[in-house]
Amino acid sequence: MKEPPATTTQRHGEMASARRIALLGNPNTGKTSLFNRLCGLRAHVANYPGITADARRGQAKVDGEKVQFIDLPGTYSLELEFPESRLCRDWISGKLGEPAPDLLIMVIDASNLIRNLPLLVEASRAGPPIVVALTMLDLAQQRGHTVDATMLARELGVPVIPVNPRQGKGVSELLQQLSKGTIPASKDLGEEIESTENWAATVTDRVTTKSKNTADQRTQRLDRLFTHPVTGVLTFLLAMGMLFWLIFELAGTPMGWIEQIFGFLGGGLAQLLPEGLVRDLLVEGVVGGIAGTVVFLPQICLLFFLITLLEDTGYLARAAFVANRLLRPFGLPGQAFVPLLSSHACAIPGIMCSRLIPDRQDRLATILVAPFLSCSARLPVYTLLIAFLFADRPELAGVAFAGCYLLGGLAALITALIFRKTFLRGRSRPLVLELPPYQRPSLRSAVRVAFDRGVTFLVKAGTVILLISVVLWWLSAFPRIDESTAVSNLRSEATAVESVNRDRAAELTIAADRLADREALSASFSGRLGHWVEPVFAPIGADWQLSIAILSSFAAREVFVSALLVTLGGDPEAGGSLVLDTVRRVQRDDGTPLLTFASAASLLVFYVLAMQCLPTLAVTRREAGGWRWALLQFFYMSIVAWILAAITYRLVAAMTGTGG
Repeated sequence: MKEPPATTTQRHGEMASARRIALLGNPNTGKTSLFNRLCGLRAHVANYPGITADARRGQAKVDGEKVQFIDLPGTYSLELEFPESRLCRDWISGKLGEPAPDLLIMVIDASNLIRNLPLLVEASRAGPPIVVALTMLDLAQQRGHTVDATMLARELGVPVIPVNPRQGKGVSELLQQLSKGTIPASKDLGEEIESTENWAATVTDRVTTKSKNTADQRTQRLDRLFTHPVTGVLTFLLAMGMLFWLIFELAGTPMGWIEQIFGFLGGGLAQLLPEGLVRDLLVEGVVGGIAGTVVFLPQICLLFFLITLLEDTGYLARAAFVANRLLRPFGLPGQAFVPLLSSHACAIPGIMCSRLIPDRQDRLATILVAPFLSCSARLPVYTLLIAFLFADRPELAGVAFAGCYLLGGLAALITALIFRKTFLRGRSRPLVLELPPYQRPSLRSAVRVAFDRGVTFLVKAGTVILLISVVLWWLSAFPRIDESTAVSNLRSEATAVESVNRDRAAELTIAADRLADREALSASFSGRLGHWVEPVFAPIGADWQLSIAILSSFAAREVFVSALLVTLGGDPEAGGSLVLDTVRRVQRDDGTPLLTFASAASLLVFYVLAMQCLPTLAVTRREAGGWRWALLQFFYMSIVAWILAAITYRLVAAMTGTGG
């Protein structure tokens, strides 16, 4: 699902009268953090060039005046023919059908003035008045640099305000500067400068005081470790393994709380409402369907919390540097790392980020393989199947979880190589990536990201998953059939022995209920459909019951868990892990378990690789330029998933002696 812009987005008409202030700067200067502070918003930005593909809008009041802020994407130059450069250039010059901004806030990194100042020169040629927000002063001091903001203002001829967006320092002073009324237009610095690079170096020397030891030895040592071809890869794998192990270890308790809440809610509704379709719909279709997915909310929130902490430290940018060595041999450009990394959250924003890749062949290859990367929608499926495979073995569960991400990544790389060697021939372009400074992660930012991701997941659970759950319940509940002779005989036997052996009567009643449920499901619309497609999914270890859930998940893969719960029905005696208990107690028609080690492993491989997201296919059609690319993506991924899942099923069944 596309991540919504973290703004109080307003219609153009509502902001037409507001003063317009645009934020411009290099990547990794704290620009979007400052934007968030100014507007009181929660936009999340990764430390990679070009992650902000679109201009973001926000609104705030400055000295009682309504002001519209525009967060332009990070760029190194306005003169490059890259999407982010063109967007910034067109925004500043007013060529996008909207007025040009009244003021530019140039966000400049104090720890790297030489690299940041050339963009200021280019911006001065565009004409809008400029105020400089000087960030990263603490980092500059760590590196032995002291920047004199007053002297820098004299050199540039524009106001310079030191700020720390993360801590909020200097933001009030910046707002005071913005409220001073008309700021004189900036002079065109380009008219006075023969060499921008020499000028930037001269200004930096004049305004910066350096200590005797300016080398950041700690950064150099860490970079040697994290970007090394061997230790860098090993460190990344270790970090990911620990991350997934923590997810399984820490999320168990809140998952239990959620199960208890939904169990109490379902039980309460069952007692309050009379027997009939309405009670069945609410208890089994609505509560049961949503419970099967919402129970995995703790894993999703914890995953994004931990990833954000890693990102804030600056480590993930080093992982990008290591990943570039892996991408180039497979025909992908270095710029593909951003879309592929974004696809771990959701393939939709990942595919949209591919707009930043200049070459069309490179861009198409990235779009087609991006859905192989494990997105957050797969997490409920991974969690269920891995918990089934490795119950009470969190260390193995963590390895399996990391293995799912690794398998998806390998599938993407191999597919990219195949495509680039056949119908998408071309040479990949080199990666231009700035390594951000190492810094202490922001717990507040990580909590906000986890909260936003959780809310997004719940909104989806309340719409798509609820709708599909209700449809599945209807398909599973109709047409109604009379109880068979076998069921009637069990109930009669239970009645006959109840006066002498209540325990035996209870066992017979439960057996009768389960047999009746199985017969009703088999005769229902969904049961008939499951029987019809069972031959297609039988080679990957799925019977007609699992086939129903698999078919449902082609609309949205996270529906698989809810579909299982709605289709199979919850066991009132289950208690704890509702979904797992339901899956474990259900049998196939031949009396064998619904899931075995082999079939669970096969389904895990299938869900890692299959294309099961209609919104993603729609975005592929739009971004790639036609349905042929979306259909290629769907059929290729689905066929690869089916073949590898079938191989997995046969191999694991042979090794473990399990089948089904």
